[in-house]
Amino acid sequence: MNYKDLLHIAIQLISSPARAWEEIRLQEDRRKVFTAFVYPMIGLCGLSVFIGSLVAKGWGGPQSFQYAMTQCCAVAVSLFGGYFLAAHLINGLRVRLFMQDNDIPLVQQFSGYALVVLFLLKIVIDVLPDFVILALLLQFYIVYVVWEGSRVLLEVAEKDRLRFTIISSILLIACPTVIEFVFNKLTVVLN
Repeated sequence: MNYKDLLHIAIQLISSPARAWEEIRLQEDRRKVFTAFVYPMIGLCGLSVFIGSLVAKGWGGPQSFQYAMTQCCAVAVSLFGGYFLAAHLINGLRVRLFMQDNDIPLVQQFSGYALVVLFLLKIVIDVLPDFVILALLLQFYIVYVVWEGSRVLLEVAEKDRLRFTIISSILLIACPTVIEFVFNKLTVVLN
């Protein structure tokens, strides 16, 4: 795992999505997104949640550690499950609504890199929770990242691009959020 490349692609996707998607399109191994981007980002998100929870609840006692671990698990499960759920839903969307080929590895690559906005916001917000309102607004930058990726990587037709971008962006934002909500509710009920 090369954190220099991870940081490079994350910054490039945020600052210049069109150029970043061109570089991503040239990757021969579509499954590289798992080990090179998604899993390390989920790990960094989990670490930031863990640290942020310990700072917020204090270091005293096993309850603070248990709370931090529970929050860390919730974020990891939600991002991991949300990523795969969104990828499969987007692939189904491509096949049924836009008459494109069924290509799970391509859509997983697209979804993994498109989640860069949510990953980075999660890392920052969990360490600096005072910026949560700003993060709610900034998460919609994912629309622009998806817009560029739909043209370059998925080659969505221009007439379908806006509809695809909106639906895909909603799925990429909603899937991890819904899974985290359900996980947290189940944690409370089962405790």
